Amino acid sequence: MSLVNDVLDMSRIDSGRMTLSEEPFSLADLVHDVAVIVRPQATQKNQSLHIGIGEILEENLVGDSLRLRQILVNIIGNAVKYTQAGGHIQVTFSQCAQPDQQNRPAVRLVFSCQDDGIGMSQEFLQRIFLPFERVSSAAVNKIEGTGLGMSIVKKLVDSMGGVITVESEEGKGSLFRIELPLLIGQGRKAPALPAGSKVLVAEGRPDLAGQIAACLLSAGLTPVRLETGLAAVTRLTEAQYEGRMPCALLLGQELADMPALDMAAHVRQLAGPDFPILLVSDEDWAQIEYRAVRAGVSAFVPCPLFPSRLLETLSSLTSGAAAGAEAGGSRDDDYSGSRVLLVEDNELNQEIAMELLGMTGVQVDAAGDGAQALELFQHSPEGWYDLIFMDIQMPVMDGFEAARRIRALPRQDARDVWIVAMTANAFVEDIRQSRDAGMNEHLSKPVDVDRLLDILRRQLKPGAANR
Repeated sequence: MSLVNDVLDMSRIDSGRMTLSEEPFSLADLVHDVAVIVRPQATQKNQSLHIGIGEILEENLVGDSLRLRQILVNIIGNAVKYTQAGGHIQVTFSQCAQPDQQNRPAVRLVFSCQDDGIGMSQEFLQRIFLPFERVSSAAVNKIEGTGLGMSIVKKLVDSMGGVITVESEEGKGSLFRIELPLLIGQGRKAPALPAGSKVLVAEGRPDLAGQIAACLLSAGLTPVRLETGLAAVTRLTEAQYEGRMPCALLLGQELADMPALDMAAHVRQLAGPDFPILLVSDEDWAQIEYRAVRAGVSAFVPCPLFPSRLLETLSSLTSGAAAGAEAGGSRDDDYSGSRVLLVEDNELNQEIAMELLGMTGVQVDAAGDGAQALELFQHSPEGWYDLIFMDIQMPVMDGFEAARRIRALPRQDARDVWIVAMTANAFVEDIRQSRDAGMNEHLSKPVDVDRLLDILRRQLKPGAANR
């Protein structure tokens, strides 16, 4: 399948049938999606994969995010493949200002990926971007590959008006660097935050604690950093007794005296069900999501840490808590008048998704496969469902077929209902398939709470049915 997809991509590019879209996208979402795809491969080889960000001028950009993701996944995926078990891979994103040729506001995105893998000879570097070229060695021959990936990357980068450079030495690793011009998209409204309020930051790593503190200070908040769980729980106990609780707890991934989720459970028991607890981590959310939600974590913010992600998530939780206190529990993200159809065959994933959706009050009907979903939709009154979250790989009937059959039903809501594909398959062709089947949006697994809430905010009306 990989070979077929690569050959089709090459055919589209060489024949001039490939067109690049110019659509708004979030750089934070893009980087997170890329991390979700490549990190499991690195973890399997016990590699150290660090994704960091430098100076980021604009997070909301315009361009072909699917093709950009294809470029990034290809480069980082190659680094993982051609780096030995236990090796190190460093990925960095940064930006510099650069208006485009029409003097429109734009930035130059700079991406680099450095590894300490097997490297390449200077002779091969002259041929690296030619189709079907691969290093000929016993070590490389054992690694799956088509020899088309780098050729596709080069053609895509050229089409986008960017440049790609490679430095490498046999036995010492490789450094890929890509620079791409991207237009600046429309900025989001600044999140509403309680200026001057204290936010407790529990994190033992100075670098991550410093990044979190800088984000909070930029929004007018006051970070209070503690390095141990015991100190944080003691501080919260005193604050609760004195009636001066911080507006939230930002929980990192390393504490000197206890696991982060153990501390979350202590805080949840101490502070009650409405106190915002945010987990800021580069952990694989799919591996810890169930335990984190059970421990009392309100939301997850992935690393690398983008200010918008942290502040928007914090705003949604703190504004909701404040509204609840003032209006007897009424919240901006209360969708109790709306109904969602959740289609998921995995019982654990279904339970987690229902808990996440349940936090907003939305009414949820669940189906275990596409056939059940189709039957529920067919026998429901018109306009009954405001939103459908559709898994793809399911028994009896998969998500693609279910979406196509729902769209074909002779009723208006079958054409209008917003269908979101929920799947771990987040490659370009997977997303195109879901769109071809009639789905409106793609939500990668593991489900990011912030993305999920953003979809609900855009598609549902708080407190009333979206009919």
